[in-house]
Amino acid sequence: MGDRDQPDARAVIAAEIAARGPMRLDRFMALANAAYYGTRDPLGRGGDFITAPETTQAYGELIGAWMVEVWRTQGAPTPAVFAEAGPGRGTLMADALRLIDRLAPDFAAACSVHLIETSPTLRALQAARLGDRVAAWHESLATLPEAPLFLIASEFLDALPVRQFRRRGEAWAERAVALDGDNLVWTEIPATPPPGRAGEVSEAVEAWIAEAAQRVVRFGGAVLVLDYGHLGGAEDTLQAVRAHQPVDPLAAPGEADLSAQVDFAALARAARGAGASVFGPVPQGAFLRALGLPERTAILCRNAPPATARQLQAAARRLMDPDAMGLLFKALAVLPPGAATPPGFTP
Repeated sequence: MGDRDQPDARAVIAAEIAARGPMRLDRFMALANAAYYGTRDPLGRGGDFITAPETTQAYGELIGAWMVEVWRTQGAPTPAVFAEAGPGRGTLMADALRLIDRLAPDFAAACSVHLIETSPTLRALQAARLGDRVAAWHESLATLPEAPLFLIASEFLDALPVRQFRRRGEAWAERAVALDGDNLVWTEIPATPPPGRAGEVSEAVEAWIAEAAQRVVRFGGAVLVLDYGHLGGAEDTLQAVRAHQPVDPLAAPGEADLSAQVDFAALARAARGAGASVFGPVPQGAFLRALGLPERTAILCRNAPPATARQLQAAARRLMDPDAMGLLFKALAVLPPGAATPPGFTP
């Protein structure tokens, strides 16, 4: 599907507001991101942002090794599903599979590869990268095979919609989008937040992790989440990025990436509420260091040209350093009840 096949997101949003009144933030975010991801490859220096897997092959390799270790700890169930949600260009999965094919052919033989991706544009890139290694693509978790599930969600949940609530005197209000002439503007509508909640809430994120956790509880497996986020209580982390620069979220919906930091405290509660064991969150830097990112980077640098070695070292620092992605990004693992602590989460 190309840009000409996709309805203009701003026109769709404006028409719905004109017909129904102010639009909740989560609806706005869902429409804008569906149009955005459905019409482009947003990744890389020529796109709007760069994800961790695109910076170094070591990232995907270490996650692949983590999944193999957890699979073996659970008795190497066969058959099993090795899946990724929001796999971008397929880079992480390709890096993980390359290592798995070499070092864990038993895992490769036991698992079929499934990708959760709604974008036709990105599905085409994933197919070009991974070929017949992909057993199937899915719109959601619901159609994954009923089998032990080893699922990666790297920089995926931050793109799911959020709601934002504020107390106004004795009442509550919710952030929404309205029309002022031809312009989209922020407004507020009366609303009641979920019980015990306030500020920024992502019902979509919590529902997603609960569904994934239910599968892990029922069939076995693991969910590994890596994303940028906080430990609860945030009021507004919404951001829009275009050409690697922050922009007004209302300026050009469907033309910029909208995201919000993941509430890892809410994520953990939702997974535990589904009956799963939860480990973390831990800072991404500590997680990757424990998995051996410095050592793997050193190995990759041995036979690399000097310029490539410098890029690999810079990428590792970016992923681990507290002032870069090391603290803001976090890792969380969801496993069956009573599971042993997985690699990278030892206190």
